[in-house]
Amino acid sequence: MTDTLAPAPPLAAARLVDGAGAPADPAARLAGAALDHRILAAAQALRNLGVRPGDRVLVQGDNSTAYVVTLLALMHLDTSLVPLDHRVPPADAAAAARQAGVRWQVTADPAAALPGLPADRVVRYPRLAADAPPPSAGAVDLGPWFRRGDALVLWSSGTTGRPKGVVKSGPAVLDNSLRTIEAMGFRADDVMAPLLPFSHQYGLSVILLWWLARCTLVVTPYQRLDTAVGQAAAHGATAVDAAPSTYHSLLGVLRRRPEARSALAGVRIWGVGGAPLPAPLAESFRAAMGRPLLDGYGLTELGNVALATPDVPHGCGRPLPGVRLRVTRPDGTVADPGELGAIEVRSPGLMAGYLSADGSLAPADPDAWYPTADLGSVGADGIVRVVGRNQAVHRLGFTLYPESLERRAEACGRPVKVLAVPDQRRGSALHFVVADPGGEAPLTWRRRLAPHLAEYEQPNAVHVVDRFPLTPNGKPDTRELRARLGLAPAPAPGSGG
Repeated sequence: MTDTLAPAPPLAAARLVDGAGAPADPAARLAGAALDHRILAAAQALRNLGVRPGDRVLVQGDNSTAYVVTLLALMHLDTSLVPLDHRVPPADAAAAARQAGVRWQVTADPAAALPGLPADRVVRYPRLAADAPPPSAGAVDLGPWFRRGDALVLWSSGTTGRPKGVVKSGPAVLDNSLRTIEAMGFRADDVMAPLLPFSHQYGLSVILLWWLARCTLVVTPYQRLDTAVGQAAAHGATAVDAAPSTYHSLLGVLRRRPEARSALAGVRIWGVGGAPLPAPLAESFRAAMGRPLLDGYGLTELGNVALATPDVPHGCGRPLPGVRLRVTRPDGTVADPGELGAIEVRSPGLMAGYLSADGSLAPADPDAWYPTADLGSVGADGIVRVVGRNQAVHRLGFTLYPESLERRAEACGRPVKVLAVPDQRRGSALHFVVADPGGEAPLTWRRRLAPHLAEYEQPNAVHVVDRFPLTPNGKPDTRELRARLGLAPAPAPGSGG
């Protein structure tokens, strides 16, 4: 492992901007002492309610400046944070809270109170008037939180099964954030305008990057993309982060509003993550904006692993400084450069472990290679390329990887999902699903797909949908897609079906 990086002393004031406000309106901006005052006042209000260091606190709500202030206040109080998407069904949220041993719920909507928590433990975001009495003297201090063994409890996406509670230590979170800042070259004059939910790993990491880089964070209504794009442009965004599905929609906005292209010309970092980046999307975006989408690879369990940068915009870039990545064959030997295989990682950003069913910690081994369950390769130039989940299926005597087929099939010009269905005779039947808003016939798409696939990889069936259903964090929801198409659930990884 490598030595943990130490944070540089802050040279500038972090600035928080409510994107709904006018760019010139001082009320829409919090910076320096005013931002510290708001965070410290929120911390004092929470402390007065009984929140104490070490308490485990579930935080729910959509993106807002109040959410960011509350999150930082809870970090200042040295609590263990459990961010949870506000769209999670109540029964799932209650189960997560029980497993995590949550003592408090801090929410934008008290009507969403979790069963099992006393009423006085369900707290609204502190709402503070500009002329509120000043809190106790001092500065916002996240140092104790960055030293916590259980600073964060995050939930894996659940795209391959039931979501898992992932416990992250403060040192791991800080180390990964500082290495990301170093790799991406974030500066105090950057203006971050993420189009992501803050309650997920990717969006939360942007909040931490903003605070540590001491730059500007614009909070936009990311679910109303037309408005969010206008706000990002108006406030001079230089760094935008979003999932591939959001960038598909952004290209539609640019087609309707071509003037937005010049308004966004100051964006130097267009970050993308959360799901594999389709090649047609990458090409269309570069053609539209003149800049590449900078793909990234990371996991809830590890944080950011590899990032494409403005200087190295290819694939998922190279691993972050201090992070080691290797690709292995099924027999455990290390793959040759460019050879597809299983991705394994060793990183100072590794989780402390998973939450067991009873809420105890099942610790991760910091000295072992972490098996990511992802499929990819590393070129001779060190560039990481990630195909997707390492879920092999067997068909007609061949071992196939559906997400590898998707990457090649997307050469047809549209996003493609490949769904394997058990088949007694073949082992697996392959259903190719093309996202085509134009609704061309399945036979047309079968002909376009054929040149990009070997004979034994050809689809058994082709389906055409307007768009893929998405999970709350913007990934294609394959379980919902299977249900809509009436297909059987996915076969177990590595099974004959």
